[in-house]
Amino acid sequence: MSGRVLRSSSRVLALALVAFVPVALAAQSSAKPVDDSPSKWDIFVGYSYIAPHGNIATPLNLPAPVEVPYTSIDGGVHFSITRYFNEYVGAEFSGDAHLESESEPGGWTTSKDDMSGAALGLIARYPTADITPFVHALVGGEVVGGPHWQLDTWGPALTAGGGLDYGTPLFHHHLAIRLFEADFQYFHVNYGDVYQGGRANIDAARLSAGFVYHIGSQIPPPPVTLACSVSPAWVYPGDPVTVTASAGELNPKSTPVYTWSGTGVTGNGTTATVATGALAGGVYTVKGEVKEGPKPGQTADCSASFTVKAFEPPTISCSARPTTLLPGDTSTITAVGVSPQNRPLTYSYSATAGTITGTGTTAAFSSTGAPTGTVGITCNVSDDKSQMATANTSLTITAPYVKPVPRTQALCSISFTKNEKMPTRVDNEAKACLDTVTEALKSDSTATLVVVGESTEMEKAKTAKEEAGAKKNKHLVVEEFAAQRAVNTKAYLVTEEQSGIDASRVSVRVGATDGKTVEDYLVPSGATFDSDVPGTVAVDETAVKPIARKPLKPMHTVVHHKAMAKAAK
Repeated sequence: MSGRVLRSSSRVLALALVAFVPVALAAQSSAKPVDDSPSKWDIFVGYSYIAPHGNIATPLNLPAPVEVPYTSIDGGVHFSITRYFNEYVGAEFSGDAHLESESEPGGWTTSKDDMSGAALGLIARYPTADITPFVHALVGGEVVGGPHWQLDTWGPALTAGGGLDYGTPLFHHHLAIRLFEADFQYFHVNYGDVYQGGRANIDAARLSAGFVYHIGSQIPPPPVTLACSVSPAWVYPGDPVTVTASAGELNPKSTPVYTWSGTGVTGNGTTATVATGALAGGVYTVKGEVKEGPKPGQTADCSASFTVKAFEPPTISCSARPTTLLPGDTSTITAVGVSPQNRPLTYSYSATAGTITGTGTTAAFSSTGAPTGTVGITCNVSDDKSQMATANTSLTITAPYVKPVPRTQALCSISFTKNEKMPTRVDNEAKACLDTVTEALKSDSTATLVVVGESTEMEKAKTAKEEAGAKKNKHLVVEEFAAQRAVNTKAYLVTEEQSGIDASRVSVRVGATDGKTVEDYLVPSGATFDSDVPGTVAVDETAVKPIARKPLKPMHTVVHHKAMAKAAK
């Protein structure tokens, strides 16, 4: 009965193997990667066929012993458990069972035998991406039944052979097919000197096929890795720095321990901070370590660097107002200091002559006791890191005014060449000249000022053309460039400049010089302007009114004569 069960089971296993082969072949599109590690354990279960070769002579067969041959058994089960020490060599425990029933309905028609056993030995393999050939040699014992109904008896067994396994992607590449295993076996069995006894020396060929399940891996777990990063990559002293560690390949069952080292570094766990307040400028390195155990590969370290930039020195600009003084006059010195990192600033001043006082952004210069000529002014600024910057300016101390022989004196000239859109407008660059004019008028309260406007030949031609047109069209506006410049300059001086100069002390004229200028003349009491500066014509200030200083329009507008006339109405 047991023989029939084993025979049926082995046939079912063989059919399953045959049916499984095309499934495994079709799945090779996701075959095992070439660099996967060979297994540490292999468990094999499969179908087995054994073909013994040998006879046994029953010693009590009368009248003479009869040589009875062994016959093959086509239904059997074969299993093995293999432990590999490395990628190629291991130890194998193997067992098989080939059972036949010696009784059949209708009586015994043929002799039957049983062959089952176990063995232990060495195995060698050569794993590749898809197939793994192997050879092995084993020593063990075999339970063998005789072909003449000898009782099952143990005897020594030797096995040598090899086979071929075919890997599949099933069960995450753990399942393989043993395409075949072919073994040569030798058994020696002593049944004794009794009826149905005898001695058997059997050579057997065993063929097996089935499934192999891989367990474990020859390659140890990948070593722990650790990467560090800093944020930000550069700072100024006192700014915070954060260091972050990112570990890889950690065992989820372990508790990693992080440690940090470096100047000003504190922290435990995956982050650390760096105190940079006491650090000088330069590059600094922070080191981190993670440890999850004492074994090799369970510790990793990393490092990351950041840069501390030294505070940048301050900058300063220096100016004086006014820049021209009479002995005993004062000037305001203004310093503008800038610290790129907004450090506290301290100011100081020095002068090559006279005296200067002040510790803030402004200082007062006094020319008392200083000789006439140029005086150098130095503005200094320092931050709380003792970093300094200097800037220089100068002013001029003029000699005391000595009343000259009364003659008209040319003071300064104002240019109107920069503003093409408003060619008669007095710009801010005229201020220095008008400051000089103001000082001159204040110095001599009896003097008057003559402002002479000039125009170019092109402007004179335009004015003449407009005057000719005005005879035909009384509403046409004639633009008097020279007169308008003179009137605008006077208005700027007595109103916007807030000089305190009475308008009655200023008269306006036009000259014949080719240019876009206004010439300022100081006329002391007793001097005759027309004699000193001939060729000018007085301007009718009731006809030529000053133009208010308005911002320029973004685009120049060309106005037709008729439109101007209409606007004049």
